[in-house]
Amino acid sequence: MNKLRLNSDYFFKFSPDLLCIAGFDGFFKRINPAVSKLLGYTEEELLSRPIDDFIHPSDQNITSQYRENIKKGNPLLNYENRYIKKNGEIVWLAWTSMPLEDESLVYAIAKDITHKKKLEEERNALLASLSIMNKRLKDLSFTTSHDLRGPVNNLFAILHLLDTSEIKSPETLHLIELLKTTAEKLEVKMNKHLDALSENAKVSVKIEDVSLAEVLKSVQKSIGALIENSGVVFQINFSSFQTINFNKEYLESIFLNLITNSIKYAKPNTLPIISIQSKMVNDVKRLIFTDNGIGFDKDAVKDRVFGLSQTFNTRPESKGIGLYLVHTHMTNLGGHISVESKINEGTEFTLSFRG
Repeated sequence: MNKLRLNSDYFFKFSPDLLCIAGFDGFFKRINPAVSKLLGYTEEELLSRPIDDFIHPSDQNITSQYRENIKKGNPLLNYENRYIKKNGEIVWLAWTSMPLEDESLVYAIAKDITHKKKLEEERNALLASLSIMNKRLKDLSFTTSHDLRGPVNNLFAILHLLDTSEIKSPETLHLIELLKTTAEKLEVKMNKHLDALSENAKVSVKIEDVSLAEVLKSVQKSIGALIENSGVVFQINFSSFQTINFNKEYLESIFLNLITNSIKYAKPNTLPIISIQSKMVNDVKRLIFTDNGIGFDKDAVKDRVFGLSQTFNTRPESKGIGLYLVHTHMTNLGGHISVESKINEGTEFTLSFRG
């Protein structure tokens, strides 16, 4: 027995992960050296002050809500929040916490995921930047080609209206014919260029009949752990239509972002419910995504909902990238997305697809 206790102590002492035992009163009762090493506080400082003193102010409220849920006997899995080190630096921690109600204690283990979070932010920022640059280049190509067509068409029309019956000089007549031929060739080339741009826009993104059920299944599989840990309930109804003519990767990205947002912004102590249904409205195919999460004040944010880096709550995971990408995917293929939301009343997204 003594040997077993000794081994357990060594495991607690030398583990590179953050191990701690916390009380229902909001104080650490025991921590391993990795906690002090990461946060820069002594063991005495960490044990003598409320845990909230070390948590980022923006995360304290939501963390307290989850802590109350733990007290009711509900484990907390893969919860991420930010702590502030003694030197002022911010670190991201991913927690798994198990309650022991009889002793009013919580046994928890955390991993430092700061590097992972930074990589995610950099990747999302790069994707958003590339998307903006790509759109601007497309817009510039279309605009330039379109704007040049006007002067070319005007030149072509003037040359055709020109009365050459009074012109006696063969050289002048020859030059006019050359101008007409050149204008005709230029018009043809401009039209071909515009057609090529339009065709490339279609070819660069493969459009096909995509199964809604298959896309949903693929996304659910990719975030299976998140779905299982959140306990989310899906209410699915694709009876109005089962497929959509769209890009499969875009649709998977849309499903992924909307579903993960609903899970991330679920109300504490409330079972998250996500409803996805297909609906035909005046021959327009629509997908309706609805959740019962914390929502946001739509009137306050107005037309900024789908803007890049726009966030509407103090949650640390809010980066303003996901909805921007959803909006970009929809509009790039001629679709439309709208949203309705109220604080603590959930959110509803309506995706309308081009026929």
